[in-house]
Amino acid sequence: MRRPTLEAVAARAGVSRATVSRVVNGSASVNPEIRAAVLRAVDELGYVPNSAARSLVTQRTDAVGLVVSEPPSRVFSDDPFFSVVVRAVSQELESADKQVVLMLASSPAGQARVERYVAGGHVDGVILLSLHGSDPLPAALARTGLPVVSHGRPASTDRLPYGDCDNVGGARAAVRHLLERGRRRVATIAGPPDMTAGTDRLAGYREVLSAADRRSLAALGDFTRESGAAAMRRLLEDDPDLDAVFAATDLMAIGALQTLRRTGRRVPDDVAVVGFDDIEAARFTDPPLTTVRQPIAEVARAIVRMLLAQDPAHRQEPVILPTELVVRESS
Repeated sequence: MRRPTLEAVAARAGVSRATVSRVVNGSASVNPEIRAAVLRAVDELGYVPNSAARSLVTQRTDAVGLVVSEPPSRVFSDDPFFSVVVRAVSQELESADKQVVLMLASSPAGQARVERYVAGGHVDGVILLSLHGSDPLPAALARTGLPVVSHGRPASTDRLPYGDCDNVGGARAAVRHLLERGRRRVATIAGPPDMTAGTDRLAGYREVLSAADRRSLAALGDFTRESGAAAMRRLLEDDPDLDAVFAATDLMAIGALQTLRRTGRRVPDDVAVVGFDDIEAARFTDPPLTTVRQPIAEVARAIVRMLLAQDPAHRQEPVILPTELVVRESS
């Protein structure tokens, strides 16, 4: 069967083709009775608007780009952070009758490809995720004139709207908890220095130790389980008598638990461990992991709402959601 056309709907409703076009594109300038007649004809004929043609008229694609500045090996790894964000963004956009286009931009070639795609008018806005340091995408995409928001505080610009959790406050709560439990030599496994989540959590750790006149001891990881295990080995080499560690993600904390077990340390008797995220696996480690719960999905939904409500004439203030310390047996 031939696909019903705009002309066929117009003939069935007894109106002009232009009137049908205004109705299907959501114009509010059509008489309610005429609108009802057009919608009835659309339903009777099973008409489906041509999305490409409608985009030419409305200058909208009803699609939003979710750009992740990580390689596929990270995005599709055992780190649940990315799947939670993608699911929450997709659900929030779906409720607004829009779809998400996932794009990876972990290399200069990938960044250039994303910039061309966005500049080509294929999306109505962009959400940036997992930005690193001086990533050129925020500035490049801002030049397109499209709405752009960041999941996480961007380091490269103070003009980009963003949503995040209270990384500094969450780290403070974790380290205070360890000191209140009587721990005296508290180390940290910090995140990448080119990511604000890593630097903010490290800053919170250092603030509390400085106020308590305690020495800080840090080893860097990259938010993965493997890097947490390696960082824990380095920390034990630097200070075999440390009695607590705050890891900037749960995956790094899980890696730390493995190293502590292999080196004969008991958790929490010899070394207490606190993570950050509260991923599902944190409840099933041995022992269950004390951690800082961050509202990953809530932040994702908030930045979608920021993007859809963006008004070029008004600067949007950041949305910073609170974190919560979840105490379990590892501390």
